Amino acid sequence: MASGSKKGQHPRKRFYRARAHSNPLSDSQFPVPVSPAHMDWSDHFPAFFKSNITAAPETGHDSEFNFEAKYTVKKENLNGTCSEWSKAKGVEGDSKCSSASIIDVSVRKAEGLEICKKIQAFGDEEPKVHFADIGCGFGGLLVKLSPMFPNTLMVGMELRDKVSEYVKDRIIALRKENPGQFQNISIIRTNAMKYLQNYFQKGQLQKMFFLFPDPHFKERNHRRRIISIALLAEYAHVMALGGILYTVTDVEELGEWMKSCLEAHPLFEEVPLKKQEADPVVGLLKCATEEGQKVERNGGKTFYSVYCRVLASSAGA
Repeated sequence: MASGSKKGQHPRKRFYRARAHSNPLSDSQFPVPVSPAHMDWSDHFPAFFKSNITAAPETGHDSEFNFEAKYTVKKENLNGTCSEWSKAKGVEGDSKCSSASIIDVSVRKAEGLEICKKIQAFGDEEPKVHFADIGCGFGGLLVKLSPMFPNTLMVGMELRDKVSEYVKDRIIALRKENPGQFQNISIIRTNAMKYLQNYFQKGQLQKMFFLFPDPHFKERNHRRRIISIALLAEYAHVMALGGILYTVTDVEELGEWMKSCLEAHPLFEEVPLKKQEADPVVGLLKCATEEGQKVERNGGKTFYSVYCRVLASSAGA
């Protein structure tokens, strides 16, 4: 954790100084799973995974109105019974449910009924990440998407170590400040251009985001761009049919480059304008990230594209 940021407090960017861009073709030192089967997501999303937990510590008071609001969640699915909580002194219970149902858990505190938390029970199937923000920067998009899709796991992938550490501390602070919320977002420091398939299975992702990527202006550096014909083949591999890929930039030439790559690839097809207008995520592309907010403040233009993962035979049909 960076100096000047205590656990549970919102981090301050001045303690996480980093270069604006990194060379994705250079060798960086960080752990990478051998395959998606070797990736343990439970540390990133503990509230969504089965685990053995203990109740919150005793407070020394007999009243149910005096207990610590700290808790963890236990998920089981045995003969249709989901035992979902053991939260604090005097608060426990069971709920009948089927696999993949939603369970409402209410907890009373000193001032009455305060928290109603919804947790998705996945049964025997472990939950999977379905949204990936490639080059997530300071995590603005993840924070906006989290309450919109509370039962969808989403991860940011960032190469810069200080920036990824900032996002990690930001998520920790948000979870502490908002009990039961922001449990579905996390951050990984990695190089998505090289190791994407080490994290995700074929057809796993429903949405991928490429917001304000490094333009790499010099022609000799175009091979470093995060969108290219070759890389789109890798993205298509990990995306589900019907999955959506979003791009946005404030550099017109880069916007045209990304759009031309997507147009040329047989596994992607542009989403019709009416569907784009109905997609609540599209409205976040320009303003959810810190970079987008800076462009908006300065009155700059943005260029975005929204493409759908399709079968090769259906593209261009």
